[in-house]
Amino acid sequence: MTFDDIVGLDDIKNRLLAEFSQNRMAHAIMLCGQEGCGALPLSIAFAQKILDNNIMAEKLQHPDLHFAFPIYNKSKKGSVCDEFLKEWRELCTNRTYFGMEEWMLSCKAENQQLIIYERESDAIYKKLSLKSSQGGYKIMIIWQPEKMHESCSNKLLKLIEEPPEQTLFLLVSEQPNNVLATIRSRCQIIECPPVDVKDIENTLINKYKIDQKNAVKIARASNGNMLTALRSMSENSDNETFLTLFQNLMRLSYSRKVREIKDWSEEIAKFGRERQKSFLLYCQKMIRENFIYNFNRHDDLNYMNKREADFAVRFAPFINERNVIGMMDEFNSAQRDISQNANAKIVFFDLGLKMIVLIKNR
Repeated sequence: MTFDDIVGLDDIKNRLLAEFSQNRMAHAIMLCGQEGCGALPLSIAFAQKILDNNIMAEKLQHPDLHFAFPIYNKSKKGSVCDEFLKEWRELCTNRTYFGMEEWMLSCKAENQQLIIYERESDAIYKKLSLKSSQGGYKIMIIWQPEKMHESCSNKLLKLIEEPPEQTLFLLVSEQPNNVLATIRSRCQIIECPPVDVKDIENTLINKYKIDQKNAVKIARASNGNMLTALRSMSENSDNETFLTLFQNLMRLSYSRKVREIKDWSEEIAKFGRERQKSFLLYCQKMIRENFIYNFNRHDDLNYMNKREADFAVRFAPFINERNVIGMMDEFNSAQRDISQNANAKIVFFDLGLKMIVLIKNR
């Protein structure tokens, strides 16, 4: 992976290279930004650059390049990231951009909650205590440090503050405020902004050979998230499933069919948590699109496909100033609850009951 594979972020690329070449690079750097901004591939490309881009580094098998990332337990004594290293390397080398959804699929996590366990701190200490095999830097990339167990974070404090000579920590965070404050204070913070929409558009056209009309539409709807753009390049089965589920929820809520809403909630509870969160994000998108649809600015402001737009003809009048904020708040709260590992059946059934009240508020 090289800097050329990463869309945008040119200022940050130049800054990192300049600090490295001038020998004034911080020993711990935290790249912060939303999913799909490119912070993770940027950290990997930078590490490979430092390690001279040799074949081992390109395959992520360089003995001085190490990774820590959220995992699930395979045993009672607790797992470490090296048990998932094969899957991690395959994902990183096959996809420049990916998120938790893709990682969970790759490591077969299903409904597991992924964290970085306490045992990982001991593994990191052991790796970084060894001498560099190539006589240069030792690099530890930690993806999503906000998912480190608190005891793991606390054990790493001293190592991050005073690492061995020529050791570099690269932390990549989507929620830096959830990283232990004492960890953050020991890092140089670099904010990675959303990708410029024009950069996304050009990449879709030039690299992925998407026609300009579709590239413009996808780029506009991506909100600066390159991963969202890549996921949207073609209609996938999840989008079709999500629309059907959304339609069913709204129809059942309008008809006040409580028993059927309970069945609906049990159907979604069978999904993995990342897919449940994706569905709730999709619902928020549909509420927004249908609200805007009422203003008769379909071409300029709406980003729905044909099937979604056909549904909006009949559904949009039910979304108005009296209920749009309430609906968005409820979907957002459900997403938060699912993220915090709440019981999915209860969360989605409760959501359906609240929609009964809100959809009638016309």
